[in-house]
Amino acid sequence: MNGGNGNQPRSGMSQGQGGGFKINFNFYWFYLVLGLTLVGIYFFSGSSSTASGEVSYSEFTRIAEQGNFEIIRVDNQEQTAHGRLWKDSLTSVLNANPDLAKKYTQAKKKQVDFVIETYIPSGEKLSEDYDAWKSNFQQNGQKFLTEIKWEKVSNTWNIVWSLASPILLLIFFFWIMSRGMSGAAGGIFNVGKSRAKVYEKDKQNKVTFADVAGLSEAKTEVQEIVEFLKNPQKYTTLGGKIPKGALLVGPPGTGKTLLAKAVAGEANVPFMSMSGSDFVEMFVGVGASRVRDLFAQAKEKAPCIIFIDEIDAIGRARGTNARMSSNDERENTLNQLLTEMDGFGTNSGVIILAATNRADMLDSALLRAGRFDRQIHVDLPELSDRIAIFKVHMKPLKLDKNFDLNKLARQTPGFSGADIANVCNEAALIAARNGKESVDIEDFNNAIDRIIGGLEKKSKVLTGDEKHSIAIHEAGHATISWHLQYAAPLVKVTIVPRGNALGAAWYMPEERQITTREQMNDELCSLLGGRAAEELFLGHISSGAANDLERVTKQCYAMVAYYGMSENLPNICYYDSSGQEYGLTKPYSEERAKIIDQEVSKMIAEQYARAKSILREYAEGHGTLTQVLEDREVIFTEDVEKIFGPRPWTSRQEVLLQYNETQPATEEPAEAGDQAGHAETEK
Repeated sequence: MNGGNGNQPRSGMSQGQGGGFKINFNFYWFYLVLGLTLVGIYFFSGSSSTASGEVSYSEFTRIAEQGNFEIIRVDNQEQTAHGRLWKDSLTSVLNANPDLAKKYTQAKKKQVDFVIETYIPSGEKLSEDYDAWKSNFQQNGQKFLTEIKWEKVSNTWNIVWSLASPILLLIFFFWIMSRGMSGAAGGIFNVGKSRAKVYEKDKQNKVTFADVAGLSEAKTEVQEIVEFLKNPQKYTTLGGKIPKGALLVGPPGTGKTLLAKAVAGEANVPFMSMSGSDFVEMFVGVGASRVRDLFAQAKEKAPCIIFIDEIDAIGRARGTNARMSSNDERENTLNQLLTEMDGFGTNSGVIILAATNRADMLDSALLRAGRFDRQIHVDLPELSDRIAIFKVHMKPLKLDKNFDLNKLARQTPGFSGADIANVCNEAALIAARNGKESVDIEDFNNAIDRIIGGLEKKSKVLTGDEKHSIAIHEAGHATISWHLQYAAPLVKVTIVPRGNALGAAWYMPEERQITTREQMNDELCSLLGGRAAEELFLGHISSGAANDLERVTKQCYAMVAYYGMSENLPNICYYDSSGQEYGLTKPYSEERAKIIDQEVSKMIAEQYARAKSILREYAEGHGTLTQVLEDREVIFTEDVEKIFGPRPWTSRQEVLLQYNETQPATEEPAEAGDQAGHAETEK
C-alpha cells in the first residue's frame, strides 16, 4: 500500500500547477481504443440497410412469374438474386410463406428494407426464365413491370476482413498477454529477466540489529560487513578488501533471513532479495540468464547487497545425481553463479549473502574463499538468547505478575526463534479461550505441550488395564531419570492421550556442546525404563514402548558406528560428513556389520538390565508414583521430589542461569515497536 493523503488523484491523471488536471499517456488507453476498434469493425463491417429472407429457386420463380417483384438485383459472380416485393403484393406472398413472414417482421423492427434472396443456377437460366415471365404477361395483354438489374457486388473488403480478423485478434491477444506477464512474472518474452525484489536504502520500517534478539555471535560476524559498507576507507587504507560473500548456515527458524534484512537496514544500501528456486525454470538457459541479469542490476546499484535464500536449490554439488539428460539446467545455473561471483570479471561493491540449512550439500567451488569468504553459523538459541527472544515476543502480551521467565526458557531447549514466537502466540490464544485476564505460566506450559505433543484427546476412552499399564510405563521413565546423574531432569508426566501418544513425559535436557559415553548410557537407561517397568510390575510387555525402542536403537548404532564408543570397535567412524554418503554400498564388510549388530545388542541389554535393577531398588517409590499418576493423570517435578527426595545433582542450565543473573546487562531489550521485525523469523 502506498502512503499519501486521501485526495490523491487517480491513476492516469495528475494535478497541474494551475489547479487543473491533465491526462497522462498510458498504454492501457491505447489497448482500449485498439480493442474497441477491432470489435466495431467486426460487428459493423457486415451490416446492411436491408434484411433478406432466403427461399428456394423454385419458390422464387413462383413469386416472380406472378409479377410480385418490383425489382430483381442479380449478382452473377455470387450467383444470387435479391427480389424486392411490391407493397400490394406483400400480404399474399407472406401469407403463403410463414418463414418469410417472420423475417419480414424482424426487418420491420430493425426498420430496414425486406428482400427475398435465392441462389440461381446460372445467369443464363434466370435470363431465360425472365423472358418467359414477360412473354406470358404479354400474351394476356398485360405489361410485365418487374425490372431486372445485373450488377457485380464487390466483396473484397469482406474477404480481406475474414482472413485478417483472426490474425489481428491473435496478435492483439498475445500482445496483451506479453505486457501483462512482463509486469507480473518476467514476461513471456522476458522470461530470462531477474525476479529479485529490490528494497531501496531509504525505505521506511527497515529492520535493524535492534530487532534481532539473541544471535549475538552471528551479529558480531556480520557487523564487519556493515562497517565496511558504511566506512570503506577505514579498511581500504590498510589494504583490506571488502568480503565478497557470507553464507548463513543454521537450522530452520533461527533467523537467517531476518539477520540478512538487518544487515541491509544497518548498511543503508540497496538490498536485492531472491530465492534459490526463482532461478529454476522449465525453459533451458533461463536460470543462467536470470543470474546474469541479477548481477547486472546489482552492479548498477553498487554498493549493493544480494541475498539468495535457500541457495541449496541451485548450489548442490555437481555430478552427484547423474541423469540420462546431457544438459542439467541446475548445473548450468550454478556455473553461471560461480562465474558471476568470482570469475574473469569483477563485482566491485556487490556483496552476496546466502542462507541455507543444508550446507553439506553445497558444491565445494561455491564455498571456497573468494566467493563465500566466511560462513556464519546461526545456531539454535542458548538459554540467555531464549530469554531475550521471549522478552521480545512477550511485549504485546498481558502477563501474570508472578511470571517466571527463566523457568520457561529452561523448559524450551532446542526451540528456535520461530518456535518461541509460536509458543507466545499459542499461550495468548489459550488464555483468551479460557477467559483469563492475563497470560500465566500454565498457559505457556499448555502451549508447549500443544506444540510438541499435539492436542489433548480427552474423547479417547481408556480401559482400567490400559490406564494402569500406561501409568506404570511413564512412572518407570520418571523413576529412572530421577536417580541417574546425567539423565534429563523431569518436568511433567501425563497419561492423558495427546496426539498419537497415550502418555508422555516432559524433561529439561541439558544443552551440551559435547556428550560423553556415560551421559549417553544414562539417556539409554532412562528410555528403557518404561519397557523395564512393564516387565517387572505387570509381567508382560506392550507396544507402548515403540518410540522408546526406536530412539534407543538409533542412538546405539550412532555410538558404535559414528562415535567409536564400542569396546570391540573403538575409535572407528563410518559417518560421511561431506553428505555424499556411500551410495548403495556399505563402507564395511559383512563380518564388520555382524560385529556392529552384536555390539548394539550388547549395549541395549546392559542398559535394560541396569534399568530393571534401579526399578527393583526403588520399587516402593515407583508404586506410589504410579498410584498418584492414575489418580491425578498429571504430575510435576514437585510431586516426584516429595516421593524420592531432591536430586543431588545440579544441572548445567541452572549454573548458567545463576551466572547470567550475576552479570550486568550488556544489551537493552528491543523496544515495543521493534518486535515486529523479529516476528518475521525465518520459516
